[in-house]
Amino acid sequence: MNRTNQSTIIKEAINFYLDNGVTDKQDIYTKVVDQLGVPRPTVRRVARELRTELLQKIALLNP
Repeated sequence: MNRTNQSTIIKEAINFYLDNGVTDKQDIYTKVVDQLGVPRPTVRRVARELRTELLQKIALLNP
């Protein structure tokens, strides 16, 4: 699995748990690691990328 595809799948999994009401960051990381079988540091890196992307979008929407 290439890095871009893996990142996309991890982001989708993180968003799935967020949409379903899971709010604890460590709990989300654990569930994604268990579900996808990827290393925890990879999930943490992708979560950081996702946070950065969302903050950039929020900054654009703020006046």
